[in-house]
Amino acid sequence: MPDLIYEENAGRGAGKTICGVDEVGRGPLAGPVIAAAAIIPPTGLPPEIEAQIRDSKKLSEKKREFLFPHLTQHCVFAVAQASVEEIDRINILQASLRAMGRAIEGLSLPPDHALIDGNQTPKGLSCASTTIIKGDDKSLSIAVASIIAKVTRDRLMKELALAHPGYGWEKNAGYGTAAHLEALRTLGPTIWHRDSFAPVSQSRRLTG
Repeated sequence: MPDLIYEENAGRGAGKTICGVDEVGRGPLAGPVIAAAAIIPPTGLPPEIEAQIRDSKKLSEKKREFLFPHLTQHCVFAVAQASVEEIDRINILQASLRAMGRAIEGLSLPPDHALIDGNQTPKGLSCASTTIIKGDDKSLSIAVASIIAKVTRDRLMKELALAHPGYGWEKNAGYGTAAHLEALRTLGPTIWHRDSFAPVSQSRRLTG
């Protein structure tokens, strides 16, 4: 279970403001990459809510949707994205880092320290930072950010699915499922597809 050990080591108990940062959407063939930054208040989260927090990938959609309003009510948070155009221009890793940096800088309460999921730090941060591999399993702040980012992106992909039916985004969130790949072959790619991803570029050549 994620806890506050990393936050305490970064100075949370001494009054420093610590945020956790995570992104979602590096793997899909379509849609932006979304990042969230979250600050757990000094008083903590309600125990009954904290006990349910996990890496967003380990929670059901129903559980994530249940937790989302509680987390956004109690935490200071910011959400940011990097567009499909940016993903294609600078690559998905750099776009993910850019989205995380934007989320951190978008917080209404400037953090003293950012705990970042992964092993790379966004450029140009205005605060100190620590990278944590599999941080969404270890840091409560990062796990909170992962849930906020995941729910935000899933909701966005469901909205985009209404405008672009047939690809199954309301279920697959843009990931390359068999149904999504088949739709790429028959319908061709949309403006929301990432041309720098091989299945998309191949389908664009085939469909013209």
